[in-house]
Amino acid sequence: MTINYEQNAPRWMILVLDLIISTIALLVAYLLRFNFDIPDTEYLLIPIGVTVSLISHGIAFFIFKTYAGIVRHTGFNDFQRVFFAAFSAACFMAGSNLVGFLVNGQYFLPYSIVIITFLLTFFFMAAMRVTVKMIYREIISYHGEKINVVIFGAGESGLNTKRALDKITDKKYNVLYFLDDNDNKVGKRLEGVLIKSGGEAETLLASADVDQLIIAVQNLERERKTEIVEAALAVKTKVLHVPPVQDWIGGEINVKQIKNVKIEDLLGRKAISLEQDKVAGAVKQKVVLITGAAGSIGSGLVRQIAKLYPEKILIFDQAETPLYELEMEVENTYGRNLCEVIVGDIREKERLRNVFKTYKPQLVFHAAAYKHVPLMEANPAEAVKTNVFGTLNLVDLADEFGVDKFVMVSTDKAVNPTNVMGASKRIAEIYAQSKNNVAKNTKYITTRFGNVLGSNGSVIPLFRKQIENGGPLTVTHPEITRFFMTIPEACQLVVEAGIMGEGGEIFIFDMGRPVKIIDLAVKMIKLSGLEPHRDIDIKYSGLRPGEKLYEELLANEENTLKTHHPKIMRAKTRTHDFDEVSKEIKTLIDLYGKQDNSKMVLQMKKIVPEFISKNSVFSKLDQNQS
Repeated sequence: MTINYEQNAPRWMILVLDLIISTIALLVAYLLRFNFDIPDTEYLLIPIGVTVSLISHGIAFFIFKTYAGIVRHTGFNDFQRVFFAAFSAACFMAGSNLVGFLVNGQYFLPYSIVIITFLLTFFFMAAMRVTVKMIYREIISYHGEKINVVIFGAGESGLNTKRALDKITDKKYNVLYFLDDNDNKVGKRLEGVLIKSGGEAETLLASADVDQLIIAVQNLERERKTEIVEAALAVKTKVLHVPPVQDWIGGEINVKQIKNVKIEDLLGRKAISLEQDKVAGAVKQKVVLITGAAGSIGSGLVRQIAKLYPEKILIFDQAETPLYELEMEVENTYGRNLCEVIVGDIREKERLRNVFKTYKPQLVFHAAAYKHVPLMEANPAEAVKTNVFGTLNLVDLADEFGVDKFVMVSTDKAVNPTNVMGASKRIAEIYAQSKNNVAKNTKYITTRFGNVLGSNGSVIPLFRKQIENGGPLTVTHPEITRFFMTIPEACQLVVEAGIMGEGGEIFIFDMGRPVKIIDLAVKMIKLSGLEPHRDIDIKYSGLRPGEKLYEELLANEENTLKTHHPKIMRAKTRTHDFDEVSKEIKTLIDLYGKQDNSKMVLQMKKIVPEFISKNSVFSKLDQNQS
């Protein structure tokens, strides 16, 4: 016969049991009050006392729902309910006693018995719940799967994590100890579990049979989090972390919210600080146009700007499904009237002209672009049509219709470009900068940064998908490195740089330290609980067309100047004559009609002399030029 240990006792049964406990407490109170020798006069009044006790406790239990909790998962909140219910019942009994005196001139219950009953009722009910919980845990520990856990963080979050684990029924989570960096907590116990020093993490994890390490510290510094994760991965311990407090459900952690640590958690950096008042003041009650709004950066900009009380956000893109999803998200958060959804293509100038004429945007954030290096290497005409011609359309229309500021989102691949995509973005930068010198109304600002975590087409989603499929992970070269930044951080900096810009600048962002992609691949495999080269293989596929080993943020002829923000620097760049640039770019765009890739790339190299193709069919053009 199979016993179902997960079946809950009916609520009425718990209520009846609690009433029986309260009655026993009353009878024991009589015995204690009269030293186990109850006088006959008091003995005759016991039935009345029992009746009043049952009615009083029944009302109190109903009010505080002491029977509603699952007894085997009793926690602090349940004990609170029991205490207040027992106390309220005692107050009801005392009140009834007073009424009895006023009616009959006699107390039917000594007040000392009321007090003793209250204390015993609380003690017996709490003891019953603790006993059931302990018995249940012993049964589960005998029958269920046992998982040894260490919790990093002996604060409120850590305590809530332990309590959440205690409620798990199909597995037995055995919390071996807490780890904490606060020396004042070391050596003490939290709900019976010893707190040890976080500095001993590597040694302790190596010496104990630990299945899981749960990081339960809110706002833990990235460097420290990385150290803890590395220590756990070194001994093949699975690493998880709890969500931010604001994501807890009803002030408590749901075990399902405790997730594996992701690589983004280790690469992301401390939240940046913006001049919020200045930024908000520049955006408030303005009409803002965001191109490429359905993409990773574009949608991130929409989310950032929506918080700053603009009059209207024009979200412009040609991808209808993600555009619709973004519209629903913004409507649910900020209301229906904030966004105007515009389906269109930046290469269609008349469509853009109608947008500028109809809505009269005051700020433009231009994030629409083709960004995939190998694809653009194979399709240079489309890179030119979108990244160059599309940008030219927007730049010209912005000044024509009196836009205050035009902020272009560029890429680190525009620096000393080795591929068509990077060169097309550099040409777009040059045009915007040179236009700033002759513009009548608009200030043009360019922002330049590297890869963003989780963006469409980035290496991290690719690796994650390859791991889910059982591998192998494909890395192009053992020495390849990249800079990484989170989408929210990049978008915050784009907005701030755009607001602080006076026109003509290229702002570059502090991307932190470059990361070797092979190290990224290895760590992602380990974070998935697998072993590189045993469970998941890693293969080198060779550099793709136009791909660099190392990305740069500044060209050779550029240097940087500090700004008010420590993570934003200004590139001091060479100037370009607008008429000359316009002439050369017009020649490039005219070549689109001929669909001759070699001629187009050759013209790109003329505009951007530092554009030297690598690992590309266009490398022969450089040899011919030399």
